[in-house]
Amino acid sequence: MESREEFKKLFSEEKIKKIFDKVFDNQSILTLHSLAKKGFFKTVEFIVSTGKEAHVFRAVDVSGNFRAVKIYKIETSTFHNLAKYLRGDYRFRDIKHSKKDIVFAWAKKEFKNLALCKEAKTSAPRPVAVKDNVLVMDFIGENGIACRTLREHDERDKETLKDYYNQTIEFIARLLYLKELVHADLSEYNILVKGKKLVFIDIGQGVLTTHPKAEEFFNRDVKNITDYFTRQRLEKSFEEAIKDIKEAGKTLKKKQNN
Repeated sequence: MESREEFKKLFSEEKIKKIFDKVFDNQSILTLHSLAKKGFFKTVEFIVSTGKEAHVFRAVDVSGNFRAVKIYKIETSTFHNLAKYLRGDYRFRDIKHSKKDIVFAWAKKEFKNLALCKEAKTSAPRPVAVKDNVLVMDFIGENGIACRTLREHDERDKETLKDYYNQTIEFIARLLYLKELVHADLSEYNILVKGKKLVFIDIGQGVLTTHPKAEEFFNRDVKNITDYFTRQRLEKSFEEAIKDIKEAGKTLKKKQNN
């Protein structure tokens, strides 16, 4: 393994180097180095977002394409409360219960869920690679600047809000009816605004409809979304959204059968 000082050369921004020792344990260093050597990215440029469980960085590959590198923290994460999203998912029924194993499974779960999003032709980041606790995916931004969340965007135009609502309904329906997947953490905080297009992110919690809590999570997603649009003065009830999702699902199924 290369020294920690040598590995810091992957990071172009000085403030990233300053937090290096606080964020990156030896496992993460090995994983990042492995992914970089395989060409999934060349340089990590700066932090896009931070959280209790993960940091997201903008990176760039040898061709100059931007990538998002999401690093789930092993030593400082609080993943014990996320077991309910893994338990009951047959894709991860054999994982061990150590923090490291849960974190590794979580990164893999988000990669798999993003792959399902891509297959369903939803608006979500394209997964590029995953290894251990590191996920590489497309960077969602404009001119290299990360897009803001729907929560930060504060849209007030009613016609635009109607379009955002319809995009959200379409996203939920495509996952549900085409891939039997529920986002399970959908809210204005996990939706990015790129121009007039919404991009749905943070789908590590996503569960298949066979999961014992799938209906509970689905209902929570719908409530979060209707609450948001109602606060923005686009009145939407839970029942109305459910009806709209079902109608969108029927349309999707009809297109599939033609």
